[in-house]
Amino acid sequence: MAKQARAIQTRRTILEAAGAVFDEFGYESATIAEILSRAGVTKGALYFHFASKEELARGVLEAAITTEGVIPQESKVQEWVDVGMVLAHRLPKEPLLSAPIRLSADRRARELFGTSWAGWIDYLAEMLTAAKEQGELLPHVDPRQISVLFVSAWTGVEIVATAAAGDGEALEDRIAMLYDCFLPSIAVPGVLGRLDTAPDRGGRIWEAHKERARAAAEGDGQALQG
Repeated sequence: MAKQARAIQTRRTILEAAGAVFDEFGYESATIAEILSRAGVTKGALYFHFASKEELARGVLEAAITTEGVIPQESKVQEWVDVGMVLAHRLPKEPLLSAPIRLSADRRARELFGTSWAGWIDYLAEMLTAAKEQGELLPHVDPRQISVLFVSAWTGVEIVATAAAGDGEALEDRIAMLYDCFLPSIAVPGVLGRLDTAPDRGGRIWEAHKERARAAAEGDGQALQG
């Protein structure tokens, strides 16, 4: 078990280093040597997990589809909001989350290994379908169409926000505005009035998630001691 845990951690370390390098240099200019340097692992360790730079890029794209930190909500529309807001909170601090956008936006890279967009569209469409089944969406709403539009818009907002990083407006502020534009056209009025789309929503949910994780870890530790 300890050996398996070390292998998982090594793979994660390599992916995080690759994400940082892809995010900084782009796919074509990124080198295995730079990724090795940042990961602090041997060439053998890297090639044990990833046979090529292309496989590394695929791994980074797969890591992008994450809902870590999103706490289940009674309202599936609120949970849908939380996915985007938590991502907006985390992405500027985590190259492994921002690198997939750089890779997906690179036409040459897309030709080699696709994008992370399809996975996000599938996930969000599933969530909005559940919301519609709960009566939270207007009758005309097509969950998949909305998901395609929203992923496109979210990606565009992130790219523009990154380019204008010095204007003092955080990505969280812009994504909050994006939700405020989308939601009146898809959510029923009774749900719309209860939704929390404040710019700090993602940060609050992320901190609550970390507190739950700490409490769980402490409980496990006490159980082992007992």
